[in-house]
Amino acid sequence: MPLHGVCTIALTPFTEEGDLDEESIESLSDFYVDSGVHGVTVLGIMGEAHKLSDAERQAVMERYVTAVGGRVPVVVGCSAVATKVVVERAREAEAAGATAVMVAPPNNQSNLDLVFEHYRRVAQAVSVPVVVQDEPVNTGVVMPAPFLARVVDEIDGCRYVKLEEAPTTIKISSLLEKAETEVGVFGGLGGMYFYEELVRGAAGIMTGFAYPHVLVETYRLFVKGESSEAQEYFFRYLPLIRFEAQLGVGGVGIRKEILKLRGVVSSSHVRFPAPTLDHETLRELRDLVEVLGLAG
Repeated sequence: MPLHGVCTIALTPFTEEGDLDEESIESLSDFYVDSGVHGVTVLGIMGEAHKLSDAERQAVMERYVTAVGGRVPVVVGCSAVATKVVVERAREAEAAGATAVMVAPPNNQSNLDLVFEHYRRVAQAVSVPVVVQDEPVNTGVVMPAPFLARVVDEIDGCRYVKLEEAPTTIKISSLLEKAETEVGVFGGLGGMYFYEELVRGAAGIMTGFAYPHVLVETYRLFVKGESSEAQEYFFRYLPLIRFEAQLGVGGVGIRKEILKLRGVVSSSHVRFPAPTLDHETLRELRDLVEVLGLAG
């Protein structure tokens, strides 16, 4: 199944004690699919993959693939510093039933020739597509549009790119202009520029906005040719998207709090180290949800 549309970044739910909550993975999977998403991406940064043990990663991946049950594609994050580890994770993901794997460059690797070889070896090791994750804030690696175009042009398995470098809009245009082969480009950044990314030619978005149906409807209207309606609808909910993007306050925590309020997960626990949401932030969140008519 080709990737397109809203491929939501899935949370990793925990109990109040910080253990994996596999029952909430079931409810989250149904929630995402029932919201109309076109794919589910697990073990991303928002999924707190960097805070999971290897055994937990495997459990989360397998539970999501099983719970989604082929209703939509599942993309599995497989990033690591060592190429050999990424290859092992990618093969495990393919064996578990993943539709594609998402891979960021090795942290702080400034030699782009080595980054290119990293992607070539990973793509060669699996038969599923590789989503090239452009995440300079967390990886410390800047991959310019011409380099990304080279990756997708010269490495057969790298068919998708997920952009997190602001401004995503300009980079989408540049990448699509420079790439000689067809590439599906996905936006990110919490959904802040989703409408503009679609206008620029993005295939969709990978983000974890806690009201995914808003992004789904924006996408539906846009591809239907009703761009003005898509823009108006998207801008209506932009204040909440902006509010969620308070990474210094705890973007993951805000999203988990929303989904707890919605009864999708049993706990909003975020693994330490992570900032704690203060009472005023929670009050602002509830007020905003109420104003936008999303309560209940």
